[in-house]
Amino acid sequence: MLKWVVVIFLVVVLTGIIQTRGARALKLGQLPGDLSLRIRGKHFHFPFTTTILLSFLAWLLLRTL
Repeated sequence: MLKWVVVIFLVVVLTGIIQTRGARALKLGQLPGDLSLRIRGKHFHFPFTTTILLSFLAWLLLRTL
């Protein structure tokens, strides 16, 4: 149980570190199907396609392990 907690913690930390550089390089959050709306001067971002893509990649990774 403790091993899984450590692994999940490390994955979250590494994802946070790599996220900004990797997201810019892969254009995550700017894919077709990701919505950006401006309503009453506020900016709302809904990354639907990015979420589906990352969920599929996580599923595929866990499936191969």
